[in-house]
Amino acid sequence: MQLVRNVIVFDAADLTTESAFWAGIFGGHVLEDEAWHSVIDAEGEWRVGVQLAPDHVPPEWPHGVPQQVHLDLHVNDPRAAHDEVIALGARLLQPAPDLDSKEGHQVYADPAGHPFCIGWGHPSRKTLAVFVANQLRLKDHVGADG
Repeated sequence: MQLVRNVIVFDAADLTTESAFWAGIFGGHVLEDEAWHSVIDAEGEWRVGVQLAPDHVPPEWPHGVPQQVHLDLHVNDPRAAHDEVIALGARLLQPAPDLDSKEGHQVYADPAGHPFCIGWGHPSRKTLAVFVANQLRLKDHVGADG
């Protein structure tokens, strides 16, 4: 199977509020029709879809009705990220014990109640790419040894 893209789709009773929130997170814009909104980032990548679900009931995660899906958003400045998502309409569900810690995360809900995390102190894309390449080389080396 060759994937062209991955799109996470959120159900929402209020398409406009939900898609505007995610467009703000990704610094992009919304392409919309009556029952579907596509959130496109500033580089033109399709980031998430929002489909109309008039009877949508938000999960009450982490303490209640389980979540179905969530996003992890890795950032360098958790305080600035917190301020931005709150200004866009997020709700803090579970605060971090210490925003000044080297690594951590906080749990939020978007306007339709979908949970997401803001995390910090995680490896950079470059560090992660090197790690993955090394792991693949190790796997290939072990496989070659039989």
